[in-house]
Amino acid sequence: MKELAASGIPVTVTCRVLKLARQPYYRWRANPVTGAEIVAAYRANALLNAHHDDPEFGYRFLVDEARDAGQTMADRTAWRICRDNGWWSAFGKPRRGKGTRPGPPVHDDLVQREFTADGPNELWLSDITEHWTAEGKLYLCAIKDVYSNRIVGYSIDSRMKSRLAVAALNNAVARRDNVAGCVLHTDRGSQFRARSFIRTLNRHRMVGSMGRVGAAGDNVAMESFFALLQKNVLNRRSWATREQLRIAIVTWIERTYHRRRRQDRLGRLTPIEFETIMITPAALAA
Repeated sequence: MKELAASGIPVTVTCRVLKLARQPYYRWRANPVTGAEIVAAYRANALLNAHHDDPEFGYRFLVDEARDAGQTMADRTAWRICRDNGWWSAFGKPRRGKGTRPGPPVHDDLVQREFTADGPNELWLSDITEHWTAEGKLYLCAIKDVYSNRIVGYSIDSRMKSRLAVAALNNAVARRDNVAGCVLHTDRGSQFRARSFIRTLNRHRMVGSMGRVGAAGDNVAMESFFALLQKNVLNRRSWATREQLRIAIVTWIERTYHRRRRQDRLGRLTPIEFETIMITPAALAA
């Protein structure tokens, strides 16, 4: 955009062609993420993934795993990152506080708690929730379109890896059309900072956005959906198997939330009804 503006093309025109809002662009210009911060985020993410896979490893083993994942760094750098985030070996120093902290962001916060959109595929929100079954935990990554509150994509798995978020994003893109320029807002979880997830965003020409650490309000619109899911499905009974819970989650999203639950913000329409009325068939692919 800077190069085009220097050539005499207004930023307003460029944003309209790319289907981007001007305000996030100017916020990024005022305080962009530097290249060094991106490198540091990739390194921290690689160390965190290795630490989650093998909590007994100290930083010397973690740095080897990070190098194998393509993130080379000095041992001292790995020690400093692990120290700053409290990623100690399970057999080493005792942890203090509430555990590990999220790593540095790889995207700016382009939303600033303004959860509004003038059309579909302009602003999506995503987060991950978990629930116990007799077989162990089950994880759900869901993506919501702010315009209609529809869950446009989701993924369910027994492990909370980056592939969970990648699968949810691919599922959402497959259901929708014309997602270039869409902002996807998340928290700073390692799944959303993973290189595979960022590559998927770039491949679909989408824009990433991340909230602050410990600020639940930065993604409150997504948390409200998970609160409904918790009340209406997860906490209604005990679940013997992951498959039982998976079927219950999918059934509630597709049959109840999308087609039967009316919402005040949508004029007492369901998400499916709202999109059917407000979006022309040519603009909607679902």
